[in-house]
Amino acid sequence: MKGRINSELGEVVINPDVIATYAGSVAVECFGIVGMAAVNMKDGLVRLLKKDSLKHGINVSINDNKISVDFHVIVAYGVSIATVAQNLIDSEKYQLEEFTGMKVERVRVLIEGVRVID
Repeated sequence: MKGRINSELGEVVINPDVIATYAGSVAVECFGIVGMAAVNMKDGLVRLLKKDSLKHGINVSINDNKISVDFHVIVAYGVSIATVAQNLIDSEKYQLEEFTGMKVERVRVLIEGVRVID
């Protein structure tokens, strides 16, 4: 479902892919996030996605103009996973609400792997 914002001048419709791309760009800027993860459910394999695939590894759903986002991420080795996840949740909630004008109902962070940063 697409997000809709009504104003006195008309209606704005936001595609979930736009929100996912923006959310991905915010996520990779967060400390401790190495990148987004693609999960192969068949094999149980996780792979790190390239920077140009920002919307992959992110699931966006919109119900009643409320956004729910799931992130599949790979974190850096040696960081506090709880702190990184909370930082990602807080950043995404603020940035998405500012960007879209819609309420963020839920941000869920799924840690799919850990990588050593060179």
